[in-house]
Parts: sequence; C-alpha cells; structure tokens
Amino acid sequence: MKTEDFDFDLPNELIAQTPVEKRSDSRLLVLNRKNKTIEHKHFYDITSYLNENDVLVLNDTKVMPARLYGIKEETKALIEILLLNDLGCNKWECLVKKAKKIKKGTIITFGDGILKAKCLEKKEEGVCILELIYQGILYEILDKLGEMPLPPYIHEKLKDKDRYQTVYAKKIGSAAAPTAGLHFTKELLLKLKEKKVTICYITLHVGLSTFRPVSVSDVTKHKMHKEYYQMDKKTASILNEAKKNNKRIVSVGTTTTRTLETIMNLYHEFRECSGYTDIFIYPGYKWQAVDSLITNFHLPKSTLMMLVSSFATKEFIMQAYKEAIKNKYRFFSFGDSMLIE
Repeated sequence: MKTEDFDFDLPNELIAQTPVEKRSDSRLLVLNRKNKTIEHKHFYDITSYLNENDVLVLNDTKVMPARLYGIKEETKALIEILLLNDLGCNKWECLVKKAKKIKKGTIITFGDGILKAKCLEKKEEGVCILELIYQGILYEILDKLGEMPLPPYIHEKLKDKDRYQTVYAKKIGSAAAPTAGLHFTKELLLKLKEKKVTICYITLHVGLSTFRPVSVSDVTKHKMHKEYYQMDKKTASILNEAKKNNKRIVSVGTTTTRTLETIMNLYHEFRECSGYTDIFIYPGYKWQAVDSLITNFHLPKSTLMMLVSSFATKEFIMQAYKEAIKNKYRFFSFGDSMLIE
C-alpha cells in the first residue's frame, strides 16, 4: 500500500483560512457506506441523523497556547518551539523550528526570562526534550507568552482564540484542536440531549501525530507518535452498555476514534484507563469500537486520510472528496465536515 494512493489535488482557495461565523453553519457531507450515497447538508442537520439509540463520543481536550517564540541565550538567534507532550517534572517533548541550532544544554529564553527552556535531549525530525524553568503556574505563563498553534496552511490571524477550541473543551494539554468537534454549539448539543442522544467524553491530547507527515512511500512503514489518552468509568460504562444493546457509537473526530479503538484493542471492552497510544489505522484494519464517524476533510497523503479510507473504503472516500471539491466545500481545520454512517 503506497502513500501516493491517498493523494488528491486540492485548489488552494478551498483551504479554509477562518472559521464560519456560526459553528454549526458549516456544511456537512453525509456518506452512507451501505448504500454508497452522498448527501449535501449543513452541520445543524446532524440532529436528523442521530437518535435516542445513539451514543455520541466527544474529545474534551483543550488546546494550549503551545507555540512560543524565544531567543537562544548564547547567540540571540530566534527560536520557535511547539509544546507537544508533558512528560512530567517540567520536562516537555517539543517540536523545535531550526532545531539544528539547538544542542544538549542550550538555553532558550522567552518573555525576558519569565520562562526558560533547557535542551536535555535531541531526537529525530526536530523533536527535543526540554526542561521548562519558571516561577508560578505554567499555564498562566503560556497565556501571556504563547500563541494558539494554528496549522501552517492557515495564514490568516485568528481574531477569537476560542474559535480554535471546542465549546466543551475542558482538560488542557493539546497542541492542536480536535477539529471535528469545532462545529458543535451548546445549543446543538442541547437539541441532541432533548432527542435523548447519549453524550459522553474521552480525552486525547493531540500531539505530533497530527503534524507529522507520512515521509515513507510504503504506508506500513510509517510510525505514529505516542499521544496521551484517558477514559473515565462513566464513559466506559455507557459505551459497554451501548455495545451490549447494539446501540450505535458515533465518534466525533479521528482523535476520539483512535482512543476508542486503542482501548478495545487492548482490553476487548471499554474500561476506565489512561495511557499513550500510537495506533495507526489504515485500510485493512479491523474495526471494533466505532459505528459512525464525524470528521473534517483531511490533508492529502495524511494518516487521517488513511484512517477515514479504512472506515469507508478508499474508493468511496476519494469519490466523496471529488464531490466535495466540485461543490467547493471548505477543507482542513476550519473547514466543513463529513458524517460517515
């Protein structure tokens, strides 16, 4: 299986630079896997496709202002870092721009010394282990110094940083938003509850796997980066009951999906647990947890493109993407959405 098999041509003007004014006004492409049909809707129409026998699973991670700009103490060279993964004891896995300028022992200063970072270890592809040195509460310092880590294909400045958070974001720790959830409003979630759709939450802190491109030609040779996940007892109980009673589990986003499938792979049931996942889902994968998927439109040749191709077949996904491009859907993080039934 080749990485090139998951490529497609996308006009630049279809890469969404800003979110739509109202979250739920984004468009929704509905794919029926059984009948191979495609419908054009809006996200607020999602209420017509979910019912009281469904369990909707959301990722409640919250994005950190994880992008920091500092200077190398020795030379005053400008250094940009992205906080990826909290390793504990103030040690963080980070993606460093111009990592060649950094070596073990290098000190980077941010905000006139409010925050400093010492390089403890250099890894591959620009990743470094940094020790953060500061006084006070880190997340308060990040609020002062950090920027929201928008993807590199977004060139417009984000006017409202809350638009890169879901309305249910709770547990801070992500280096990127779980973008499939950006379309939900509090009003829309209330309507779903009124329809007696069961809503529950998992946590997966989005890290390097979201940013890391597939650099190998053979898909099976790609290695995912580990990301932290957590499921509580309440969610596990709801999902086990759903499986027992043949209720549909509707996963919102690839982050939620990877968490659910990871837990089922490990335990053959849902349970209260936490850990790190590097699961890589591509065509040929045997699905165990998820019945329907809400997701955005993904980058060509990305692991996310491979995941949805596994769920709906590559042929059907490519057909759907062609239809979306023809109808000028908006792509990627601030773009439109798909429901795959």
